[in-house]
Amino acid sequence: MTVHHFHSKQAFILESGATLPELQIAYHTYGTLNSTASNVVWVCHALTANSDVRDWWKGLIEAGHAIDPERDFIVCANILGSCYGTSGPTSVNPLTGQPYFHSFPLITVRDMVNAHVLLRNHLGIKQIKLLMGGSMGGYQALEWALLEPGIVQRLCLLCTGASESPWSIAIHTAQRLAIEADQTWREDSFAAGARGLKAARAIGMLTYRNYQTFVRTQADPDNEKTDHFRASSYIEYQGEKLVKRFNAQSYWILSKAMDSHNISRGRNTDLAGALALIQQPALIVGITSDILCPPEEQLFLSQHMPQATYHEIDSTYGHDGFLIEFEKINKLLAGWMD
Repeated sequence: MTVHHFHSKQAFILESGATLPELQIAYHTYGTLNSTASNVVWVCHALTANSDVRDWWKGLIEAGHAIDPERDFIVCANILGSCYGTSGPTSVNPLTGQPYFHSFPLITVRDMVNAHVLLRNHLGIKQIKLLMGGSMGGYQALEWALLEPGIVQRLCLLCTGASESPWSIAIHTAQRLAIEADQTWREDSFAAGARGLKAARAIGMLTYRNYQTFVRTQADPDNEKTDHFRASSYIEYQGEKLVKRFNAQSYWILSKAMDSHNISRGRNTDLAGALALIQQPALIVGITSDILCPPEEQLFLSQHMPQATYHEIDSTYGHDGFLIEFEKINKLLAGWMD
């Protein structure tokens, strides 16, 4: 599918008070908006994904499934701060004619959602039948449900939480330290911080999977080995793979945005009180082996959201289970939607 671009020439004011002089948003759509505009499914993506959701969530969004392009009009927008077409460190600052690079301002998940709202208005969408997202995508969905309760009708939240945990903040800090240890990371270059990004991804991979996953898939059959272990090669490969497709300065910015995630901020209540304001029916899914955003965070959501339905998927894939266990997710979502 072809990526589309929406260009807003109006100043975009961030939660911090900083301003982007204009905004570019890259997005994909699948299917056709029906005559009553009542078939919109909006997917919010996670940290390093892009707007081509049919590519990275293969098996969940296809004909005959819970999310069906032949029935639904599916939208996914690249998040603010990313490097896949939406305004971020690698995009051009119209005031200078040069890429922002490390001068791109700090952003929040709430800023990302406000950018989504601009695109929603541009597309003429007045109601979202289902808003869904996993991990950081779930952060966006929660914020959006609170920001526009009359627009968002249902939620599907996977491996996500109401605020960033101290555990996740510590992980992100370690990843940023890895990026910052690369002396090139603040250079005005698309390759700035590449080695640091590789190390940051290595840290991340340890939290996306778990002990059992590595033992099952990366154990060496050769008991005589003293070097060049499969687990090492796998981590090296994953780091190099991300460096080829992502940008270190975007990764740094987005990790900061995740750290600031807290749906009670500015709402004069605590997390439980903010969740109680979310009146939409919500399907909440946890993965048993998720050590990054464990099921207790999804249980907290379900205990305080008035119309929540909670399901836990028994999977060994850890946090990445929300991307891999698409057959189980499809079955849960189809039954819940019906």
